[in-house]
Amino acid sequence: MVKKKTLVAAAVILSSIYLTGCGLLGSNEKKENIDPPQKVTYLKEDGSLKELQHLSAQDMKKEDVMMTDLYLIDKNGYVVSQTLPLPKTQSIAKEALEYLVDDGPVSNMLPNGFRAVLPAGTEVRSVQIKDGKAIADFSPEFKEYKAEDEKKILQAITWTLTQFDAVKKVELRVDGQPLKEMPVDGTAIDPNGLSRNIGINWDVENVVDITNTRPITVYYLAQDGENYYYVPVTKRVSNNNKDNVTAVVNELIKGPSRSSELVSEFMPDVKLISAPVVKDGKVTLNFNKSILGSFEEKMISKNTLNPLVLSLTEQKGIKSVTVEVDGKTNLVDDKGKPISETVSRPEHVNTGSF
Repeated sequence: MVKKKTLVAAAVILSSIYLTGCGLLGSNEKKENIDPPQKVTYLKEDGSLKELQHLSAQDMKKEDVMMTDLYLIDKNGYVVSQTLPLPKTQSIAKEALEYLVDDGPVSNMLPNGFRAVLPAGTEVRSVQIKDGKAIADFSPEFKEYKAEDEKKILQAITWTLTQFDAVKKVELRVDGQPLKEMPVDGTAIDPNGLSRNIGINWDVENVVDITNTRPITVYYLAQDGENYYYVPVTKRVSNNNKDNVTAVVNELIKGPSRSSELVSEFMPDVKLISAPVVKDGKVTLNFNKSILGSFEEKMISKNTLNPLVLSLTEQKGIKSVTVEVDGKTNLVDDKGKPISETVSRPEHVNTGSF
């Protein structure tokens, strides 16, 4: 048995968490501007701290900051990206890791319930990127973490760095020495480098025969008060189902495991009524009417559509999604606004603060 939690209301809009980018906002909806924090502390090149104070969205212009995904740990222990405005520097990859350090410059920016992943006092000495690999060198304080955080640290560093187009793999070093395994609990590190293939927030609760499975990553929702944010979860699916698109849809319908703190808005009677069609980076899905929140208005909830798009665009070669119901499009979102026929992945996933 797996858990299926029902959200408070199908029409709830993510009030302070808007997916940026052209894809998930709908064909006629403008991007939501997220004001950066009024006070931002960051590290300068010489290692000293500098504060940007009382800056509005207009004052903090695009050329001054770079919206960056930082993979942090939420109140439930999940590794989750939060998109935050970092001052632009010559090494944004190094700066992103500096914002993963506990009691570091991210402290004034952390959303409610979130914490940084790297031990306090950790110095990011360098991040060198060459031939698709980022080599991150840390000070010895990097080793001063709790065993239960070890895999979360690996995931947070890897997923933070691989958001950048130039980075496909990550190598970790301490005092210039490559790590073959993590120092506290001995988790092995691939000598060829870490990639997103290591997964994130692994869930194997309902897996009986792990040898006949393969990993896929899907997105569920976590709730904080009246707000929701998206959590990536790597699950193992049977090799008997060779179609990853169908496997992803099936996992979204099944929902998160019983022991998780995650939720899903997919109803258990949602079904694909024809095989997915993948062409030129777009996947077309034809569902039955159970995917709709309102049959008459052909309304599909954002809390259904967004996890679907995020999950499918994690698959290699898939850039966008078209959703059909009984072979037809012309859907609307929770606000009654038309949804673009083709929905693409946003540049950033979770934005805003909670």
